[in-house]
Amino acid sequence: MLLRVNGLKNLRINKNKFIYLISPIKINKSFYQNLNKVLEKKKVSFFQLRLKKESLKKKLIIGKKIKRICKKFKVKFLVNDDVLIAKKLNADGCHLGQKDMNIIKARKLIGNKELSPVELTESCLEQVEKINPSINAVVAIDEDEVLKQAQKAEDEVMSGAELGLLHGLPTGIKDLNIAKGLRSTSGSKIYENRVPDYDDSVVKDIKDEGAIIFCKTNTPEFGAGGNTKNKVYGATTNPFDTEKTPAGSSGGSAAALATNMMPLANGSDYGGSLRTPAGFCGVTGFRPSPGLVPATEASVGLNPFSVQGPMGRSVSDTYLLLQAQVSVNRLDPFSSLDSFSMPEELVGTDLSKVKMAFSPDLGCAPVDNDIKATFFKKIETFKNNFHKADQCEPDFLDIHNCFEIIRGFNYVASHKEKFENSRELLGHNVIDNVERGLQYSLADVSWAHVMQTKIYKSFRNFFNDYDVLICPAASVSPYPHQQLFVDEINGEKMPTYMRWLSLSYASTMAIPCVWALPCGLDHREMPFGIQLIKPAGNDLELSEIAKSLETVLVKNETTKRPIPNLI
Repeated sequence: MLLRVNGLKNLRINKNKFIYLISPIKINKSFYQNLNKVLEKKKVSFFQLRLKKESLKKKLIIGKKIKRICKKFKVKFLVNDDVLIAKKLNADGCHLGQKDMNIIKARKLIGNKELSPVELTESCLEQVEKINPSINAVVAIDEDEVLKQAQKAEDEVMSGAELGLLHGLPTGIKDLNIAKGLRSTSGSKIYENRVPDYDDSVVKDIKDEGAIIFCKTNTPEFGAGGNTKNKVYGATTNPFDTEKTPAGSSGGSAAALATNMMPLANGSDYGGSLRTPAGFCGVTGFRPSPGLVPATEASVGLNPFSVQGPMGRSVSDTYLLLQAQVSVNRLDPFSSLDSFSMPEELVGTDLSKVKMAFSPDLGCAPVDNDIKATFFKKIETFKNNFHKADQCEPDFLDIHNCFEIIRGFNYVASHKEKFENSRELLGHNVIDNVERGLQYSLADVSWAHVMQTKIYKSFRNFFNDYDVLICPAASVSPYPHQQLFVDEINGEKMPTYMRWLSLSYASTMAIPCVWALPCGLDHREMPFGIQLIKPAGNDLELSEIAKSLETVLVKNETTKRPIPNLI
């Protein structure tokens, strides 16, 4: 991606000069003479100065000499990944690799007229063209409309208009959300041809903060599934191994972020729909407290278990999207004015004052033995940063039956009509959930709500002694995408297609806020993630802990965010 240093001027490539030349990381005396000879051929359009280990003074001396040569032959002079040096040299631009780009920084550069929303958007479109055929994460996109949005964003920058938090940043939208002018299928044949003329509340809040609504990302039908696969678009694959799944239901968003197809994307979470894909794809996601991100389209409004949340490649980037999503909307019964007590940027917290509990299985979840072993190895690398670190967990009581009944109740409420009138168009997971839900009696539902209240209280009381609970993001390593769900763990058959996700749904029933952070690779060289959990209402405190822990993780080769070979 090209950052334009001298205002938002045109830096389009000359098709008659097709070479993009990059310097070696060390420059010897003969280089300048050789560069003159090469540029004389008039086939070079751009020259990029890429000095990694030289001092600032040496970089400036070398840069001035090379810039003069470039100017002589009308070659655009760029600096690699250092805006300060690019400015001091008055370079034509600065090249930022997408994997290097800090989105907070990018937004500031846009506001300073140093980074073009058009250039950034074009870079994302190029990445989609290059990567998406391999992973099928982006499922609906209108390139002409996207570029119109980008040009409008750039015009607003140049006119001095007031800019929103996400101004000029391409943002992916999970296909469960309604986006004006974009095919919005919810992964279902029932809505295969739906192109709405409005935005839902989540998309509107993002758009109001200046985001470029970039695309729709793939999801299983109505979000029902731990594998991002549906009858409309097919399967999304994992960018670390395209034979495997990115999990679900926010698998499209996670896979797209992992491959730099966009800087930000939204997700949603019930039983781990945001957290598990983040773990499987090596990205970051946040499940906020109910109502922090208002969602007005839910068929069951009094449902604190399903929430909308942000996803990104770092805690700070994800938090930026969260800020844009946070608002008060009284059509969501959980929405509250408390939402606005959020600082502009996270600064982190002193982990040496934080009491951490950790558990490989939350005392209730089936977890692959190798994943447990991986988790303990990761914990050993960072537990000494905390005030104390104890292996323990809340008592989740009869969590599995409680979850199955409440989930069944909500699925019947949301999808019974579709089940009765359009069953032939529905996939297995939706049918299974509705059928299970119809089997439960009023007495079953009443019991489940009483049990959920007990679990909630047990969970709350646990945090009288601890500040954060950490566990794996997923119970298994990513599995083949042809497989709908995990049916066996450690030789034990799973009784339902959801049971393997109980590492996530256990805390869902306790109404938490949860960060999912990448934490290196697992025993199969696939992404491994962790969950940071606190009770609802502690979103800011948990976010500061996540920010500080991320700082620790990225400094260790075994825990830093992995990058897929696809990019």
